[in-house]
Amino acid sequence: MAQRPFHHYLIDMTAATPPRNLFVTTALPYANGKFHIGHMMEYIQADIWVRFQRMRGHNVHWVCADDTHGAPIMIAAEKAGKSPQEFVAEIAAGRKQYLDGFHLSVNHWHTTDSPENVALAQDIYKKLKAAGFIFSKTIEQFYDPVKGMFLPDRYIKGECPKCGAKDQYGDSCENCGAVYAPTDLKNPYSTLSGATPEMRSSEHFFFKLSDPKCVEFLRHWTTSKDRHGVPRLQSEIIAKTKDWLGEDGKMGDWDISRDAPYFGIPIPDAPGKFFYVWLDAPVGYLAALKSYFDLGKAKAGGELRSFDEFMAAADTEQIHFIGKDIAYFHVLFWPAMLKFAGYKTPDSVNVHGFIQMGGEKMSKSRGTGVDPLKYLELGMNPEWMRYYIAAKLNANVEDFDFTAEDFMARVNSDLIGKFVNIASRTAGFLHKHFDGKVAADESSASAFPHTAVGQHAEEIAKLFEGREFGKALRRIMEMADVVNGYYDVSKPWELAKLAAAGDSTARTNLHAVCSHVMESFRLLSILLAPVLPELSKRAFEFLALPPQTWADTSKPMPAGHAIRAYQHLMSRVEEKQLDALLGVLADTPESKKSEKSTKPESPKNGASSGNASGKPIASGVQAGAASANVSDNGIIGIDDFTKIDLRIAKIVNAEHVDGSDKLLRLTLDVGEVDANGKQKLRNVFSGIKSAYAPESLIGQLTVVVANLAPRKMKFGVSEGMVLAASGKADDNSTGLFLLNPHAGAQPGMKVS
Repeated sequence: MAQRPFHHYLIDMTAATPPRNLFVTTALPYANGKFHIGHMMEYIQADIWVRFQRMRGHNVHWVCADDTHGAPIMIAAEKAGKSPQEFVAEIAAGRKQYLDGFHLSVNHWHTTDSPENVALAQDIYKKLKAAGFIFSKTIEQFYDPVKGMFLPDRYIKGECPKCGAKDQYGDSCENCGAVYAPTDLKNPYSTLSGATPEMRSSEHFFFKLSDPKCVEFLRHWTTSKDRHGVPRLQSEIIAKTKDWLGEDGKMGDWDISRDAPYFGIPIPDAPGKFFYVWLDAPVGYLAALKSYFDLGKAKAGGELRSFDEFMAAADTEQIHFIGKDIAYFHVLFWPAMLKFAGYKTPDSVNVHGFIQMGGEKMSKSRGTGVDPLKYLELGMNPEWMRYYIAAKLNANVEDFDFTAEDFMARVNSDLIGKFVNIASRTAGFLHKHFDGKVAADESSASAFPHTAVGQHAEEIAKLFEGREFGKALRRIMEMADVVNGYYDVSKPWELAKLAAAGDSTARTNLHAVCSHVMESFRLLSILLAPVLPELSKRAFEFLALPPQTWADTSKPMPAGHAIRAYQHLMSRVEEKQLDALLGVLADTPESKKSEKSTKPESPKNGASSGNASGKPIASGVQAGAASANVSDNGIIGIDDFTKIDLRIAKIVNAEHVDGSDKLLRLTLDVGEVDANGKQKLRNVFSGIKSAYAPESLIGQLTVVVANLAPRKMKFGVSEGMVLAASGKADDNSTGLFLLNPHAGAQPGMKVS
């Protein structure tokens, strides 16, 4: 085969376009607590998209801020004995460790309690008022007679007027998504004092969302496309807006004022009245950008502009990333405010779902959250989390489940076993035989994986642009498989032996194979850079190359270029790290050893069944639960026994647990229903795999300890514990025997 230049390929990239000027925001975290994993998921999603745009040569201004106003801040500060400003300043001081720790490239972080936000919020209000979209009226409002204040929506709870769900807040229902006035709640109560609130009169200011011009605008805006021909909202959100707007086109007017005492922005010419936090919070996006521009840090179109010039420019794109729980405010209130105040409306609002654990939204109260700061303090690589989250994300409004096994397997398999493996197994040959230099020409090798990688750069670019991160990473790892397969088939270790013996053809082929593989590694590093900025940076340093842009996927590594000696790029996830992070009960030899030390002794004194005491034992996974007060002779009082809530449960489903040699996953009907009256099932892991085939249990009744706190495991969350007897049977065999109530018992019946 004729010799050709080693880097013979050039990718036909999409025709160059002028740099885009992008104003990107993420939802403002409320300044009453630390970041949780939901915050980090959203910021990681935005960061990947922002980094990709920057790699494409676009100008991106990503800003965020602390949402500091509202009654919750005021009340929390009061309890802490601090002013609201002091309280939020302490919260804000802790943000940097999260942003830096997870490599988030936010340009500027600000606060809604700022002069810029006061000026912009009041300006928007005045313009809306001048345009006829603001009016006032006296309303009946809940008042806490114990606390001595009108109650903000979030401090009133009751039953949702739409679906009947209990313990819903005064402005919207977390169960059905309905939005309503707090006075619409059934059986309301004050969360501050528990008192039944009184109705009192107060003058309030409203934004006239019911105006036909407003409804017409929202109908058009929510269903239209952006300047690139892409729908500005996802299909799921468009469907929700149609439901919110209604077929009759009638919208409820929006109460935008609150009475003193209140920590917020004063309404002009209305003493004692303040903007409701949801009016000034999104204005914080603009205030943060203005602060950034006023600091002289922002360049757009290659030159420094003012905030007003940038926002007035036709080429400025306004992009929001938010969670689905605040979509209503961002796709109705926010664009309507901007439109009728004469401001630029958003180009797109990108909505994401939640991270779940065990099929439910992560929750600190349920003990199912991932603490981002603890993650960092444990020394876990932030790019493991970035990669895992990216692999789970797509352009839809979907929740996804976090499991320890999936996290560890995905990171170790993809990043270590596929990507890093390419460099670690190849660099040694280049340094040992060719002074670390890639070849200047090709050999007769028949396949060149770098060509395939480079040719897919635009496909990957389109996936990143469309926020299809999971698909992008799957395609990248498929290409990594191609590269590793090429390496294995080419057998460089055999070529090296032949080359050492003086075979010049083998030496040429060895050089070409290793050069092809190393060039593929460079290209893969570019494609992964938006997700793994630090790992890619180290990869480029190892390759002795400057930081690479997306355009470099069409430019070959210089012929004869010398790379540096390989150094460790990334370590594997270890199970003990996840155990420390999540508190999971690992099904490992160590845990089994621990279990053996806590098992009851063998039956003595002629006991023929059960355990040493002849009593049933719990066969769930709640080892370590607090025990009752037991006297020296083993006797407990009736009060101790009544603390245990034993219920009849029906086994709706049973299945093996992948990776466990002792557990079955049981789905139980314990006679419970959710807020909508629908059947609510429980997930319980039980160590009875050795005794029962899963299919034999389906439809059976058993007994469950129903009032144990949910327990996190490496396989998910266990929500109870089923009972079984353990020990020797009459035939002298040892086994487990699930408790089985008589026919006629019903799920949910109490055992006493």
